Amino acid sequence: MLADIRAFFASRGVMEVETPLLSASTATDPGLDSFELEAEGRRFLLTSPEPHMKRLLAAGSGPIFQISRAFRRGEAGRRHNPEFTMLEWYRPGFSLEALEAELLDLIRALGWQAPAEHATYGELFRRYLGLDPFTADNEALIRQAAQVGQLEASVLDRETALDLLFSHCVEPRLVAHDTLVVSGYPASQAALARTSVNEDGQAVALRFELYLRGIEVANAYDELADETEQARRACSDNEVRQARGLPDIPEDARFLAAVGQLPPASGIALGVDRLIMVLGGYASLAEVLAFDWARA
Repeated sequence: MLADIRAFFASRGVMEVETPLLSASTATDPGLDSFELEAEGRRFLLTSPEPHMKRLLAAGSGPIFQISRAFRRGEAGRRHNPEFTMLEWYRPGFSLEALEAELLDLIRALGWQAPAEHATYGELFRRYLGLDPFTADNEALIRQAAQVGQLEASVLDRETALDLLFSHCVEPRLVAHDTLVVSGYPASQAALARTSVNEDGQAVALRFELYLRGIEVANAYDELADETEQARRACSDNEVRQARGLPDIPEDARFLAAVGQLPPASGIALGVDRLIMVLGGYASLAEVLAFDWARA
């Protein structure tokens, strides 16, 4: 599998790179929990190679890819593992549509032939929950999410309610679709993507996710290239983290400077273990990994 991935990108002139696993900063996303350790000061095992790969892009690397180990605390289960293999690549000058086409070419080259369907985040919410995630009031969203998650409404906010409803009520229904590309996520879920306004006047993130038989395999962004906006988002993330009792993440000044120098580009992260799980018809990541991570 790894050899086939490398051959695919070599045939397209995309350069393989290698970046650090340890860093003085990490993802600020409140939904991600990094492993922290003492190694010549405070260091984090990275949840993704994205920060350093973007520094390469800003320095003029051109199109690049990497097959890297990634680490996320608190992620263990049938579809999650605290340590996993991530394929990430960046395409200067590519639109999201061009990147989607390349992603579909890649999975076809690796053996997945089912044609792609498309849906928006809002369409899926309306179809499976009878709620519009953009216009429903906070009380309605939080009330329904609290019922689904058997939680007290007081512990939820709008974003956690949306996440819970999507993961518990929408994602399980996506198993009916062999290949589904989901786009049109709310702008509040943009992370490191640019935002825009859709035809209904709603602020949306310029990103998509690929689901294969209900399993999220890849996540793509039209990359944000605004240092000021990225700093604002990081600050907002840290405010949310503080409210949830999570540790603050140090500012990554070199990454922020790189964001301001990025060329127009689209980038994507793909979970290699999950892709093998789907391609091989395995029921869990444990069958792919063939070891007990907790005892490794």
